[in-house]
Amino acid sequence: MRLSIVTAVVAATLGTVISSPAHAQVATPSGMRGGSLQAQAAGVTAISLDEALRQAQAHSPQLVQARGQSRVANAQYKASLASFLPSVYVGQGTSHNQGQVYVQGVLLNSLGGWSSNQYYSASMTVFNGGQRILDYQAAKASLDAADQSQIIQHYAIDLNVKQQYFAVLANREAVDAAERSLEEAQQQMAVTNARLAGGAVSRADSLTSAVAVGQARVNLVTVQGQLATANAALTRLIGSEQEVTAMPEDTASIPSITLDTTALIALALNGPSVQAAQHQVAANRSNWWASLAAYLPSLSMGYSGGSGWQNDHFVLGGGTKNNNTALSFSLGWGLFDGLQRESRVVQADVARDNALATYRDARLGARASITQWLAQFRTAETRIALQATAIRSGEESVAAKDAQYRAGAVSLVDVLQAQSTLATARLGLIQARLDARTAKAQIEAVIGKEIE
Repeated sequence: MRLSIVTAVVAATLGTVISSPAHAQVATPSGMRGGSLQAQAAGVTAISLDEALRQAQAHSPQLVQARGQSRVANAQYKASLASFLPSVYVGQGTSHNQGQVYVQGVLLNSLGGWSSNQYYSASMTVFNGGQRILDYQAAKASLDAADQSQIIQHYAIDLNVKQQYFAVLANREAVDAAERSLEEAQQQMAVTNARLAGGAVSRADSLTSAVAVGQARVNLVTVQGQLATANAALTRLIGSEQEVTAMPEDTASIPSITLDTTALIALALNGPSVQAAQHQVAANRSNWWASLAAYLPSLSMGYSGGSGWQNDHFVLGGGTKNNNTALSFSLGWGLFDGLQRESRVVQADVARDNALATYRDARLGARASITQWLAQFRTAETRIALQATAIRSGEESVAAKDAQYRAGAVSLVDVLQAQSTLATARLGLIQARLDARTAKAQIEAVIGKEIE
């Protein structure tokens, strides 16, 4: 009596779960199985990978910051060029004086008057130990490094978008696989119920089939939620106000890499990260030489001139006029400045050593990254072929076990085990595709270019 009550409750509960419609509606590729999914969910727009990358590049805060740094470096570079030009000043003024003045020792009342003047001057450093040239070289190298950093950020954004886009594709494939598993479980439950009605199996088999269907339904709802979450993450990453998802046609694409390890490493050693580190080395080397220039004398030259007028009225340029010009040279040599020069030399030397170490590490890191991601890609490539074979084998096994179960030659457990093996093979193919796509995207980020 107790067993029959428990059986009735379980059956009723599972029947409610199984008969309830799926709550999450997401996009699925046309032609794929899965009637509960629509080609495009309400309010979700399918976009291509190229469009996702374009929108991300247009809206990414990180890239905006990288562009700003490049603009600052460009302004500093122009300022280093302008340091070779003289500084020029012009001006004009006027004043009114009145009161008492001494004239040959006698205090006299001044009638007052207006005086005005115009002046101009130009000055430039003729020699400062080559510091201007070194500053120019450092600014040029820093500008190149900033441009490379912008390229690095560009490919970092591309990598993030690609990874999220591929995650959407993987979750969509998982939804399709879960729907297939649900259909198979429902078909198997129908067979079990038919055999139960004929007295060929016990009620336990019917409950086991119901549990399998219920678990398949839970798996489907779970992966549908994961797909919705992946879509939301992709939407935020590209900065779109409209929720987006990956194009259905991209799901079946399988990446390929024709270049070998040697060719990819050669590209990586000229990639944006390595080049940025190399430009930083050049900048710090110039800064180090510039710190030594402070020990040398400096020579400056200046020229100035002007005109002055005296007038009883406020009239610029009227009255008595006088002119003056001056040419000057200044030679200076700092003998002691409280060891400030020595401190700057040490700081520049440390910065140069750090830049060299970073550059060496960037080269080694590029080589290691290519080796790692190419190995992962080749492994995933092999797994794709293996899992495709495993799926075909699993489908044949499920069909055979189902036929044997209908004939009473095997138990329901054998059929469910075959279905579980097939589901595992499908998930393995999904993961292998995701790993291959991710590995290729990582390689492209390292070398700074797309691989056809």
